[in-house]
Amino acid sequence: MAFSPLGKGFLTGKIDDKTSFAKDDFRNTVPRFSAENRKANQALVDQIASIASAKQVTSGQIALAWLLAQKSWIVPIPGTTKLHRLQENAGADAVKLTQEDLSSIGKALAGIKVAGERYPAHLSARVGK
Repeated sequence: MAFSPLGKGFLTGKIDDKTSFAKDDFRNTVPRFSAENRKANQALVDQIASIASAKQVTSGQIALAWLLAQKSWIVPIPGTTKLHRLQENAGADAVKLTQEDLSSIGKALAGIKVAGERYPAHLSARVGK
């Protein structure tokens, strides 16, 4: 099971370094969501958006389709509270990524070091990291 396969919304392309989260939004406590880390990680989001635009699908669908293309037994579990996002996410199954698409995303992943820890230290300690 792939938890938070859309990077808590970051891989959808709807969040950038200028995004302000609500005061009670969990992402305010996540190091990876500091403005500086969001800016540093933008190259991957931009690559996903480029492929999404060419295929006329959403960035979130590309991110999920990439995950589905990795192994047949991987099951992404994106969270949402909105029906239209659930329907959008389900549409990722119909997105077919070419070897060129997969290579492009792979190069983007290899070319950046993801900035910022996934969780704050006190939460990472709970999962044995």
